Amino acid sequence: MVNILEFIIRSKALYTTWIYYKPNRLLFDVGEGISAALGNKIYSIEKLFITHSHVDHIAGLWGFINTRNNAMGSREKDLEIYYPKGSKNIEDYLNFIKKMNKYLRFKLYIKEVEHGDIIPLKNNRCLKIFKTRHTPGEKSIGFQIIEKRKRLKPEYRNFSGKEIKEIILENGKDEVLEEYEKKIITISGDSLPISPDIIEDSDTLVHECTFIKESDRKLRNHTSLDEIKKLLTYISPKRVILYHISSRYNRLINKAEKELTESFKNIEFHIVHPEEISII
Repeated sequence: MVNILEFIIRSKALYTTWIYYKPNRLLFDVGEGISAALGNKIYSIEKLFITHSHVDHIAGLWGFINTRNNAMGSREKDLEIYYPKGSKNIEDYLNFIKKMNKYLRFKLYIKEVEHGDIIPLKNNRCLKIFKTRHTPGEKSIGFQIIEKRKRLKPEYRNFSGKEIKEIILENGKDEVLEEYEKKIITISGDSLPISPDIIEDSDTLVHECTFIKESDRKLRNHTSLDEIKKLLTYISPKRVILYHISSRYNRLINKAEKELTESFKNIEFHIVHPEEISII
């Protein structure tokens, strides 16, 4: 089992989607109803990342900013909003929100991002942007949280603990340790399946899965369960969280989760129910 990181997720395709990641106080997308659902937790959010401009992913932004500015809580904490570079719809919406909220108690920083951009986070972590494939002409992005860690250099990995301690006493830790980057979380946003090269070695994959039945998909702009299964033959994350499920599959979710667990026994699965808020 993966250590619990605490996601709070609400996602119902076409209606609303948002993902709150508590350890780094990050919000991914901001669908309707988020302020009422999270309550005072909205004041802890430091950075908000928007995957694309579709209404079910941004409709809650006006309420989020207004509530954060006026309700009872820590209203003076800065807020950073990141969105796909060149997304005119998001730009227009943000300009409208700023016009309607001229007297904010907190500093609001709005930044465009594109594929390859890296945003520093706390605790030796950063967030990397990657482009995704969604609808034609729509700017869409996904996110990856990466942590800097240290491990033994290859030449010392077969040494005993006693030998390692002696080397450190004589030459210092830098002699035996090397720094590397560990992919903690990959979040797809609305998209076709993410490339295995991007996800590779990621502990947790949070991937959209709009269609449980492949036959229901008319256009190639979302991911199906069959595609998730195929993807998992190339990669092996410790945990997979599937979200953005169509509500037509409410009765099939438990069955789908059971089938995934039986097929991929080394992976922990969670499917976000369209009618519920999931705490993972």
